[in-house]
Amino acid sequence: MKWDAFGVVTVLALGTLLAAEADDAWARARSGGSRGSRSFSAPARPSPTTPTSPSRSITQPASPTSPMAPQRPGLFGGLMGGLTGFMLGGLLGSLLFGGLGHGFGFGLMDLLLVGGGLFLLLSFLRRRRESAMRPAYATAGGPASAYDVGLDRERATAGAGVAVAPTAPEVSDLDRGVGHIRQMDLKFDPVRVADVARSVFHEVQARFTARDLGPIRDRLTPEMYAELHAQCDRLRSARRTNRVERIAVREAKITEAWQEGGQDYITVLIAVSLIDYTVDDATGAVVDGAKDAVQDVEEFWTFTRPVGPNAWKLSAIQGP
Repeated sequence: MKWDAFGVVTVLALGTLLAAEADDAWARARSGGSRGSRSFSAPARPSPTTPTSPSRSITQPASPTSPMAPQRPGLFGGLMGGLTGFMLGGLLGSLLFGGLGHGFGFGLMDLLLVGGGLFLLLSFLRRRRESAMRPAYATAGGPASAYDVGLDRERATAGAGVAVAPTAPEVSDLDRGVGHIRQMDLKFDPVRVADVARSVFHEVQARFTARDLGPIRDRLTPEMYAELHAQCDRLRSARRTNRVERIAVREAKITEAWQEGGQDYITVLIAVSLIDYTVDDATGAVVDGAKDAVQDVEEFWTFTRPVGPNAWKLSAIQGP
């Protein structure tokens, strides 16, 4: 049977996918579940904390944006320029092809008078247009720009001993979500919820090693329980046990908070170091991982509950 390039690539891709699934079957509990409408989006990572930016200071001014200088109209620009060009073209044509006495019928003196009149008219129109287009900041005695107005205000308030209020910081998506959750739960504390996530992380790993999720079923959503229970069944059928040891949670921090469909959602970044390996139940031999290999892992654990002061349940795990 002949194989074309597409067939070979397809088989290789399927083989890689199956191998990855087989490897995940022996790993600790670290995938699956639902994040509501954000299930297919990458969890938000925490942004570095930065102090609130004060208002623009006098010693470190930002570069003001210079307005573009208006372009001067050309000698033959605009409607008057078009008419003038037409007339001068006619006069030149008259000189070249019709002589001074033909064409438009102008003599040399007439030509000089007409040209002088046009020159004076154009000069007057140009001065009037430039005066109309001159920006307001160029007038005598006025500040150079709106930036200078701000500097004058800061100088005045500084001289009067009045502190300039800092610019209000922009509200982040996380802060907005926390605010929405607190509307129905005044005691909601992101730090305390992050501590709950730490505890659930330890409990889930312990029950996953025991291949028995019954004692923590009330800490999981039905979808999450079904996913982890299926992973435990695969380990039990293969007569293998996944062990997670020396767990040290370095950080647990909320990175997302939102509401949808009458549910509160929060996602917690859990940074942890641990040893993760799988053994054969019959021989005790390590079939995946290593007993002495410490891993640094970051995972995102999402919890949900009905809106209000209710118990949080693990709804999704997203790992590397």
